[in-house]
Amino acid sequence: GIDVDIATEAFARMGYAVRFEIIDWEQKTNLVESGAIDCIWGCFSMDGREEVYRWAGPYMVSRQVVAVDADSSIRSLSDLAGKTVAVQSTGKPEEIFLSGSDPRIPQTVEVFSIEDRNVQYAMLACGYVDAIAAHEVSILQYMQDYNTEYRILDEPLQVVRLGVAFGKNDVRGLETQLTATLDEMRADGTLAAIIGKYLANPEKFLEVDGLVE
Repeated sequence: GIDVDIATEAFARMGYAVRFEIIDWEQKTNLVESGAIDCIWGCFSMDGREEVYRWAGPYMVSRQVVAVDADSSIRSLSDLAGKTVAVQSTGKPEEIFLSGSDPRIPQTVEVFSIEDRNVQYAMLACGYVDAIAAHEVSILQYMQDYNTEYRILDEPLQVVRLGVAFGKNDVRGLETQLTATLDEMRADGTLAAIIGKYLANPEKFLEVDGLVE
């Protein structure tokens, strides 16, 4: 996918080969702080976590969105009243829905928190939930990979910056080196070329400057 291709190219430019590990997402912080993994990379938003990790990036922007079946009657966030939504546990959509801080989201939404993000799609396909909430990038890529069609609501939950997280106790400086490499890949067109293999209009996912704090 997008992150795998970007990571492979970026670390190759830095002189590293990469090995990808599927992790228990709820244990991600413990894993990166213990050195079991070197970094967390996979549609991981920086927003609200700036002080939790050392960050490389942002390298992309993504909208946190709600997706439904193509023929669903749900057209807006307000239509979620009394409906069920699947989210990934410890992810931004879970935080947004459970906090009750967004006045656009009805208080009567029932939230199912799932450890494996792929289970969200299965639950929606089987009718176990009315909607899923996740990164737009991951939903679009899933639709392409599995030749399925969901409808993404026009109202985003949040627009976020995607980055690569290193442990706070990691003093190797890899996050600084990786940020420079990602900037180089943006400037020479590599990021747009990689994203364009998977998604239309890749440049819109690279408009990070307006979101950098």
